[in-house]
Amino acid sequence: MATKPSNSNAKPPLPETSLTRFEHRSQKVISRHKFAYRMLLAIGLWGVMTLVGLTIGMVGYWYFEGMSVADSYVNAAMILSGMGPVGELKTLGGKIFAGTYAIFSGLIIVIATGFVLAPVFHRVLHRFHVELTKQD
Repeated sequence: MATKPSNSNAKPPLPETSLTRFEHRSQKVISRHKFAYRMLLAIGLWGVMTLVGLTIGMVGYWYFEGMSVADSYVNAAMILSGMGPVGELKTLGGKIFAGTYAIFSGLIIVIATGFVLAPVFHRVLHRFHVELTKQD
């Protein structure tokens, strides 16, 4: 079976619904429908990351502090949102977990926000670049 010689300069087409690969500046801006789908994926990923982070926090507070499900939820949600714990921590393990969970939560917030805002910023900058190119 003979294979075609590959052109090493040719760029493969980018997936239009990818969260990590956007259009090249030489490509057209994607349609509003495809952009809305990309944003839906980004918001879905944000939701999954939030639920995973919340679950980790709830299990940690339940295990290390012996809190009820409701108290574990409140403390995990408050730390994940950046507000801080509600109840006083009594055990050394609980205090170490809370500090580690707070650092983890800060990273989750930054990363998830980046996933949601990246497509928006890319679209704005891509449109700006396309308009500048058309004027030249």
